[in-house]
Amino acid sequence: MSDKDLQETQITPPSGEKLQKVLARIGVGSRRDVEAWISQGRIKVNGVEATLGQRVDLHDAIAVDGKLIKREEAAEATRRVIMYNKPDGEICTRDDPEGRPTVFDRLPRPKEGRWINIGRLDINTTGLLLFTTDGELANRLMHPSYEMDREYAVRVRGEVDDEMIERLKAGVMLEDGPAKFTDIQKAPGGEGFNHWYHCVVMEGRNREVRRLWESQGMVVSRLKRVRFGPVFLNSDLPMGRWREMSQGEIDILAAEVGLQPVALPTLNLKAKDKLERLQRKSTRPMGRGERVRDLRPAKDAGERQPRAASERPARPAREEAPRKGSRGSAVAERPSEMRKRPARAEGDKPAGRGRGKPRG
Repeated sequence: MSDKDLQETQITPPSGEKLQKVLARIGVGSRRDVEAWISQGRIKVNGVEATLGQRVDLHDAIAVDGKLIKREEAAEATRRVIMYNKPDGEICTRDDPEGRPTVFDRLPRPKEGRWINIGRLDINTTGLLLFTTDGELANRLMHPSYEMDREYAVRVRGEVDDEMIERLKAGVMLEDGPAKFTDIQKAPGGEGFNHWYHCVVMEGRNREVRRLWESQGMVVSRLKRVRFGPVFLNSDLPMGRWREMSQGEIDILAAEVGLQPVALPTLNLKAKDKLERLQRKSTRPMGRGERVRDLRPAKDAGERQPRAASERPARPAREEAPRKGSRGSAVAERPSEMRKRPARAEGDKPAGRGRGKPRG
């Protein structure tokens, strides 16, 4: 075979990057979002409807819903991340036909890109939600292969015995396949038939925590997410408020899913002052007029929301004494630097757990 024939038989590698990866990197949406939009015919490349798996380069014109996406050569992803303490009554979509409040209503508007929610919470589930402008970071944090564990403080009604706990940890069959808690620990708080637990799941399946408990005949009366991977909900972030994560916190989070650090965008003095004002406002508890409607049953109305924070537990995990709340970083470097985060155990509030020795 001649060199010419050999060259003709060689397969030319595809040029460009996959469309969903390009749009995710510049913060248009997560890869999952972009793939759905392609299937719905909402994205066009050079005036033609895009197809799944299509590759594009810098010369291709990409439009989403008729709006041309601006791209710059060698542009880096803008990686900002904010934490949000979600109240009940808010839904995790941008627009709701029924006019219900959404988790995006209270967030600051980013100068570049838009906020992509990293996972979702049910309308009546409260607690930690993360948002980022970096679609690749969002995609990796949500992808099952990176095993980002989620920890919840849950209050259940009914009798819980050791056999039930073992079944939930061994795995039960739900409508969409087998599921289990990788860790369950009883927490202080509750009375009568109400008991608080900290539960850890490795996936973000729809209503998974509730369905696991319901498979055992239990009723979940409260559910709050207190941790996502290395990020935990501190007691100094009031419900309904957000906080932007620092460069160091974002770098730790990105390293968890194998991404290199990306510098936060430089803000001019006016933009920096505005962001600081918004941040100060977001550290104040919501006023009475700001609160969304309460979806809990009337008999629960007098009970206080649990304030809990904990970290990825050691396996097997062990219970530790509760600590007083404090301020500080919301991200723990793992595994050697992982330590239990502060939580306050008052009345009907579950205490935090984690690895390491309790600190006074």
